[in-house]
Amino acid sequence: MRRETAYKLAGRNHDHAPHTISGGVIKRREIRFSEFPPEQAHQAWRALAVLKGVKVERGDDPHTLIVHYSVLDYTLESLEAALVEAGFHLEETLLVRIHHALIHYVEDTQVHNLKSPERLIKQSHQVYIKAYDAHPHGDHDDTPIELREYR
Repeated sequence: MRRETAYKLAGRNHDHAPHTISGGVIKRREIRFSEFPPEQAHQAWRALAVLKGVKVERGDDPHTLIVHYSVLDYTLESLEAALVEAGFHLEETLLVRIHHALIHYVEDTQVHNLKSPERLIKQSHQVYIKAYDAHPHGDHDDTPIELREYR
């Protein structure tokens, strides 16, 4: 039985509102640029500020931007990929790469979990009972109860 069928038979509604704000959906991330070429953080700020749903602030350091976004719309990986494709040079130290790899994994997992339907945990047996009742099977006897009993 497909998972969607099981959810439907259990009477569960799994239609998530596309932009529901729940804990941890809005992210605040730091994007660090390399020192050369100079002024690329300012140019990237203008490029990111155009995106709908992205709020950009200047960081403490002139090579840093603070980006606020919803993981339902963007991920840090997609924003960084767009910046690199546009010709910007991001900081590539080992610590930054490890940190961003962890963030990419966490955000991908969170997006996957937000988009997947809720798991059946407590009443999963009800699904199989309803499915069993809905389909004809060999254990069904059309004989009335009165005729089946011996007296």
